[in-house]
Amino acid sequence: MAMRFLFVHGTGVRRERHDALFALVRERLAARFPGAAVESCFWGERFGASMGAGGVSVPGLRTGPDEAGDAEAAEAAEWGLLLADPLCELRVLAEAGWDTARAAAGSGGPEGEDDDPFAMPGIRAAGARVLDLLDRLHGLDVPGLPHRPDPDAGAPAGPDGPQAPEAARADELAALLHGTGLAPGFRSALDTVARSEEAARAGERATAEPEARELATALARAVAAAALAAAAAGADADCTAAERDRLVELLTARLGGDARVPGARAAAVLGRLAMRVTTQPLLNARRGALTLGATPALGDILRYQARGAGLRAFLHERITAAPGPTVLIGHSLGGIALVDLLALEAATGGPVPGAELLVTVGSQAPYLHEIGALTALPPGSALPYGFPRWLNVYDRQDVLSYLAAPVFPGDPRVTDHEVSSRQPFPASHSAYWKQPSLYERIEQAVAEAGIG
Repeated sequence: MAMRFLFVHGTGVRRERHDALFALVRERLAARFPGAAVESCFWGERFGASMGAGGVSVPGLRTGPDEAGDAEAAEAAEWGLLLADPLCELRVLAEAGWDTARAAAGSGGPEGEDDDPFAMPGIRAAGARVLDLLDRLHGLDVPGLPHRPDPDAGAPAGPDGPQAPEAARADELAALLHGTGLAPGFRSALDTVARSEEAARAGERATAEPEARELATALARAVAAAALAAAAAGADADCTAAERDRLVELLTARLGGDARVPGARAAAVLGRLAMRVTTQPLLNARRGALTLGATPALGDILRYQARGAGLRAFLHERITAAPGPTVLIGHSLGGIALVDLLALEAATGGPVPGAELLVTVGSQAPYLHEIGALTALPPGSALPYGFPRWLNVYDRQDVLSYLAAPVFPGDPRVTDHEVSSRQPFPASHSAYWKQPSLYERIEQAVAEAGIG
């Protein structure tokens, strides 16, 4: 009986792509096996994934403006910058100051003049007072935090003396820090900010009360960001955006500012920069298109993992539709489905009739078995008796290809073969089909199996 090849495509392939790909594979196989039948098992449209309701589950798919979503994206982008560099907002104030911002708005003198040319000698700048209050936070009596004695612990908390709600604020601050996992790194975060050149320079430039209040907000945000960044590095943070904002409010109040009124100058600069250089706004804007675009490739995998029986039954039908020895060639997800089918049939009812050789190309089946996610085989189990010879082809540049032989050690049926397309991923995942070495190795495997 004549030998037959049955090609099973991979994830994300639909009719147009399938026809072009199969034409290439059929041409190359027919050149080496002129007497063999070369057929394809196109399953993408019947068993592949699609957005059944048109994508209504995706927040990124919108037809009109979404001011709330845009504001949240901007806020997330700002905090993304702060977590990467907690001092970046202070750096804006340290370098640009307030005089520069007023000049840019047409309401101040030329850049480079003193911050306050009318300041009285001997009178401390308002920013210096804010920095003093920041330093005193080290002596704050917050239960459960490492304590550094404050030499001025008896001094008033602010320009108007002690405030009545100070004890309540300290208790809330302590509860907040412990509840969010930020307590261990809080003192260090204070040190990072208080000892920074950015804070010192911004404090020098904040000469008036409005500027001091903005400085207080920027310092509070810097401390919160430094604590969050330290906790995130140790995977200890569990802080919501609301808790983060409340932490900033409590710290700002301690520094004589008002966190509910965002700092106009630094925030405006930081916001524009964040929207340009962080990925969050881009992801939000393109989420709908990205989800729809990724659905065929990623969705096919997820759909198969949840409802793969239909595809396996279809493959079984196609394999047994014609008599004679069949060489199965499965790419990517097609290889996973073939491994599942052949293993399930061999373990329960005997080998699939006619399936003499399996060739997987750029397949994730070995990886899925190693992590216990392959449908047909329990973790760590061997291939069942009746499973055919298996040639597994991979490319080191293809990050979706894996080795099979080490996952099934000592099984003489399993052989790995490396090809090199010299292409980067993801091009390498589809670059196998023009490689002469692929067809040479298939020809060798056919001869070793005694087929034809």
